[in-house]
Amino acid sequence: MTTITRFAPSPTGYLHVGGARTALFSWLYARKQGGTFILRIEDTDLERSSQESVDAILHGMDWLGLDYDEGPYYQTQRFDRYKEVIAQLLAQGDAYHCYCSKEELEQLRNEQMANKEKPRYNGKCRDHAVAIEGREPVVRFKNPLDGVVAIPDLVKGEIVVANKELDDLIIARGDGTPTYNLTVVVDDMDMGVTHVIRGDDHINNTPRQMNILKALGAPVPFYAHLPMILGADGARLSKRHGAVSVMQFRDDGYLPEALLNYLVRLGWSHGDQEIFSIAEMVEFFDLADVNGAASTFNMDKLLWLNHHYIMHSDPELVAMHLLWHIGQRGIDPADGPALAEVVKAQRERSKTLVEMANASVYFYKDFDSYDEKAAKKAFTEGSDSVLAHIYEAFAAVNDWQGEQLHDIIVGLAETLALGMGKVAQPLRVAVCGSGVSPAIDVTLSLLGKEKTLARLQKAIEFIKNSK
Repeated sequence: MTTITRFAPSPTGYLHVGGARTALFSWLYARKQGGTFILRIEDTDLERSSQESVDAILHGMDWLGLDYDEGPYYQTQRFDRYKEVIAQLLAQGDAYHCYCSKEELEQLRNEQMANKEKPRYNGKCRDHAVAIEGREPVVRFKNPLDGVVAIPDLVKGEIVVANKELDDLIIARGDGTPTYNLTVVVDDMDMGVTHVIRGDDHINNTPRQMNILKALGAPVPFYAHLPMILGADGARLSKRHGAVSVMQFRDDGYLPEALLNYLVRLGWSHGDQEIFSIAEMVEFFDLADVNGAASTFNMDKLLWLNHHYIMHSDPELVAMHLLWHIGQRGIDPADGPALAEVVKAQRERSKTLVEMANASVYFYKDFDSYDEKAAKKAFTEGSDSVLAHIYEAFAAVNDWQGEQLHDIIVGLAETLALGMGKVAQPLRVAVCGSGVSPAIDVTLSLLGKEKTLARLQKAIEFIKNSK
């Protein structure tokens, strides 16, 4: 049997962290089993679904690198198929038309609540529906009255639900449009889904969907319900806890590999290992190792992981993601050093790509002013003369290499009888605009001779005019 999993988001917003983890676990399980991973867009909620949300989901999946083998399929393109199945259920006596009005149902609900009973449809139209002129009936699934539904959940363990606890749910609205519990069943059946991996907020839907599948004579897939993700305060993760949109993490300077590594550890473990390559995730992942308890999202841990990946990933890979952030700042990377070299220079001090991009602007664009505090400390009496000596020495250099430049700076400090700080720090502020940069020889190498000399000249004039 070929393993087939699916990720089936509703396009009513961005791809959020919980959805991304579900997609990751479904993707990993399919890859581990040599199976098929399907992307399905459940867009039947026409009022809330939008193309913008569809695009956000597709972009999020692409950024994370969660490639799908089939899809994206769209439920709105399958309405004829859903109507066909609804007609089949009606014809075989497993569904019926219900003419009860919203007012009747609301009254029934209020009475049940007052009697401290579980609110549920009472089956009034189940066996003797009476058509009411001018009222479009809904279609309800005729749920079994006796017995139980046993869910051999691959994460939670066996869950048993008595059929008497399940009412006859609506599978088609009065206008004929299908509801979620019908469409998802038909899709899983038609697409041959063998493993449904989704959030545990769907546990209440599962026994209903299993009963519909049985009524259709379809195989029942295995189910694995993932526990929810909590914020630091113990409440369900939401916008108030910070970034929860996958693309917001991109915007905030996280690498997709770091986010995937963090998400895979939210509820899953492999011994004490914390760092996983994608290949290792695929190799080691097993639903049996997923914890059934909720997980807490820790931004500090994610930030630590992100810095680890910035430090230890191939600089070319990091540079590929840094390129987007550099572009957001109106910078053409052709106007300066290779981004991979910038990554090597900046990665130790940059926990995010936003920090790296902000700290690297001066490599590509001239600045209009100096950091006030740094300039006050570095541009002291005589520093213009020091910079003039540096300018003269650098102007004579033909082979612009960091080691040679470093030797020149050390030699000038000795010649001028000054400490290295009195030479290197005015130079750093002159060429960077601030008092912070990678090692000065690395910084100069990346800037190049032309930019360095121009900025030295500018700083000398600035100091003279400030006297």
